[in-house]
Amino acid sequence: MKAVAVTPGTPNSVHLTEIPEPSLDQIPHGRGVLVKTLKVGVDATDREINEALYGKAPEGDDFLVIGHESFGIVEAVGENVHRVKPGDYVTATVRRPGGSIYDLIGTNDMTSEEEYYERGINLRHGFMTEKFVDDEEYIVRVPEGLKHLHVLQEPMSCAAKAVQQAFEAQQRMKIWRPEVAYVFGAGQIGLLTTLILKLRGLKVYTLARGKAPNLKAEIVAGMEAEYVSTRETPLESLVKKTGKPDLIVDATGSSTLAFQAMQHVGHNGVVVWTSITGGNNSIEIPSDSVNLHWVLGNKLLLGSVNANRTHFESGIRDLALGDMMFPGVLKKILTNPVQGMENYQEMMRLLVEDKDALKVYVDIA
Repeated sequence: MKAVAVTPGTPNSVHLTEIPEPSLDQIPHGRGVLVKTLKVGVDATDREINEALYGKAPEGDDFLVIGHESFGIVEAVGENVHRVKPGDYVTATVRRPGGSIYDLIGTNDMTSEEEYYERGINLRHGFMTEKFVDDEEYIVRVPEGLKHLHVLQEPMSCAAKAVQQAFEAQQRMKIWRPEVAYVFGAGQIGLLTTLILKLRGLKVYTLARGKAPNLKAEIVAGMEAEYVSTRETPLESLVKKTGKPDLIVDATGSSTLAFQAMQHVGHNGVVVWTSITGGNNSIEIPSDSVNLHWVLGNKLLLGSVNANRTHFESGIRDLALGDMMFPGVLKKILTNPVQGMENYQEMMRLLVEDKDALKVYVDIA
């Protein structure tokens, strides 16, 4: 069957290839779920893997099937599968377990091992192919009423984890009632984080470079948050207007902005980094000032990568609620469909060249 893959370590190697069809017997103990792939989303991670900034092939292969944002329909299940059945719409988690205690209890996203396993990213093949098979543990059912949001399930899980972990970490405060949040970046993760924070009742400011009106500003306004163009309103000016935020979530893909966030969060506040930066950029920071204010202000920096099934499930619940609260808004994130895997070059062109492409996805079937 067809698949889109890269040759890890070789820049711009994305290509169409053929791989064997999967089968249920590849998964032991009757726990296999065979999925027909309908759509696969792509993002900056796929672009950077194609640029050979990171990513390794599974053992025994010299290629890596890409695509970690899956949406499909169950074709068959093993005899011991109970969570899904043929005909169900599903997505799949991305991380796969290593050998640490965190992997063994189902929190693969929190592994303490240096080596990690992610479908479509590192040492495990991804979902950009006609079918895939996986253990029931990693398959998450998507309500039929959310099928119009298809590939948003995986990025939503990342946003859900980032917010959830911030609140869990802040149990150190005994009482933490954040009122103001900044979201850096208005890509898919930034917009979905904005949604989650609005559903939690916060006053949310979503920062991006583009000047309104634009699609991102329209989506932010549709979620009753405030869009801020940093070209028109410098960060320092926004802080003077709103006061220092209780929570900042960075989803820009810029390490420079990630470090800037540390200079603006309020006392007892949290900065969450969600970006993966595969380059070699370096900046100067006012380290003495940051150190002083972070210690005196009891501030917290938190890194959040990918998600486990609990985050997928809570993200799906928030997607459902958000779609009801703000009808038609979330669908606007899905901007650029690509018809068929054979058009993989157009898929990469959109990721690299089209700055207005908010969410690129491939219609597989």
